[in-house]
Amino acid sequence: MAEIQQFALPDVGEGLTEAEIVSWAVQPGDTVTTNQIIVEIETAKSLVELPSPFAGEVVALHVAEGDTVDVGAAIISIASGALDRVPDADADADADADAGEAIDTSPETDESPEEEPKLLVGYGPGAPRPRRRRGTAEQVAAASTPIEPATPAPAEVAAPIRCTPPVRKLAKDLGVDLATVTATGPAATITQDDVLSAADTHRPSASTAPSSSDIRVPIRGVRKHTAAAMVSSAFTAPHVSEFLTFDITATMELRARLAARTEFADVKLSPLSLIARAFLRAIERTPAANSRWDDAAQEIVQLSEVNLGVAAATPRGLVVPNIRSAQRLGLRELSVAIAALAATARAGKTAPEAMAHGTATISNFGVFGVDAGTPILNPGETVILGVGSITRRPWVVGTGDAETIAPRWVTTLSLSFDHRVLDGQQASELLSDTAAFLSEPELAVL
Repeated sequence: MAEIQQFALPDVGEGLTEAEIVSWAVQPGDTVTTNQIIVEIETAKSLVELPSPFAGEVVALHVAEGDTVDVGAAIISIASGALDRVPDADADADADADAGEAIDTSPETDESPEEEPKLLVGYGPGAPRPRRRRGTAEQVAAASTPIEPATPAPAEVAAPIRCTPPVRKLAKDLGVDLATVTATGPAATITQDDVLSAADTHRPSASTAPSSSDIRVPIRGVRKHTAAAMVSSAFTAPHVSEFLTFDITATMELRARLAARTEFADVKLSPLSLIARAFLRAIERTPAANSRWDDAAQEIVQLSEVNLGVAAATPRGLVVPNIRSAQRLGLRELSVAIAALAATARAGKTAPEAMAHGTATISNFGVFGVDAGTPILNPGETVILGVGSITRRPWVVGTGDAETIAPRWVTTLSLSFDHRVLDGQQASELLSDTAAFLSEPELAVL
């Protein structure tokens, strides 16, 4: 006896309300096993692979690649036999029922902790579970077809909109309402040509239309989240930025010596690692920098742990995962953590929880050849350090009669801070201490 299970989009963390379907790893007719990856989604923070909570045959995909889906919406139906869970309370009562029983996925409270395996957020003890209803598995499968059904009205039933997921995505990208498209395909199915024709019919005149070479990029996923966060931060915290250009030659020479040591043989020791270590050391001397402004309580909360965020540019936008309790790490451990964080971000695999609870951030725009900038605070944080490019420049060295001009490694640090939490003196000390530890690394041991 086949049972039709609908898998609803779960909240994968941080209270996200929607996600975009990036790619399906299965198609109708495929057989899947429990915990097999079936779909990749993009949340407002990262890419996430979702495993199947059921084993069986894929009956239907309810959403297309490129669609944005609300948490809790059904995305796939899977027909399965006996599931690895405790039967329903009414299972015995239905033992003699028709062999064509199917599953109703309307929520029903169940307090048994063993009813569902703990596979995903939103699935497990207390999660919505199926109720039995009469009807054949074939009838349920037909109701779960990827062809979008009409919504019945009390007086009449509207004609269904029939099209494949790729055609639905094309209509969405072109801004075409499928309800206005004349279908020319078999069984009144809307084709790709039908959508393109409708798009041409509603295209603005040449005097008002954009150039055909213009590219329109939907604002969604990571970029949508970043834009909202930056706007919120910019118009909530009063930003002030300071800059300091200095000679970082001593740190570059220290890096070369450390890289040659055995304990760093398998570690990528970048200048950013040393800058991050100096920044953490400076925060120890200005602990107010590691604080949050609690508007509701009208308090400044000084935090005991520094969760150091490192901004990472990815093809899908900017993400800022953080290293928990970074002040407790030595230089080697910090270097390993930064390298792993960057690799995970570039692969688009940063988990939402890895970007939560940051307390201070570093943004290394110097890797793009930029000398300085005014970084915007991550929401809720008090400081962000911008790192400019490290380049060879003529620099005045020595004093008095020994003063000369020599080529040196030089960089500029930019510090943006929340002026509600830090005053100018505190922020200036934080920035100057960071530069001092990099100009003269031996100061870090004092």
